[in-house]
Amino acid sequence: MRLSNRTDAGRRLALRLRKHAGMEDLVVLGLPRGGVPVASAVAEQLGASLDTFVVRKVGVPGHEELAMGAVASGDVTVRNKGVLQGLGLPFGVFEACAEEELREVERRERLYRGRRPAPKLHVGT
Repeated sequence: MRLSNRTDAGRRLALRLRKHAGMEDLVVLGLPRGGVPVASAVAEQLGASLDTFVVRKVGVPGHEELAMGAVASGDVTVRNKGVLQGLGLPFGVFEACAEEELREVERRERLYRGRRPAPKLHVGT
């Protein structure tokens, strides 16, 4: 299957999710930036709200492309135990880097969302 663009991808994805159309409090989350056009098309087709879910890699100092974890909207933190153990980094290194990336997550959420509060989310069936 060939997709024309991200909006086309979102429309096609929405067809697979159509059983959820019209559900009360349905929210579609898009990952900025590339995922938002996909999520926007899904939300439009399903009659859902659209919001963002911001994720930031926590890179190893001096080797930022190597992920020692990630942080995301909603104070989500994930540690890559294999990398952390393999490098033998001092305890505070991850926490300091993660805190910096969390500030960036919060900044971007304000940029994308403005004054709107974050949606209250729960996983449905």
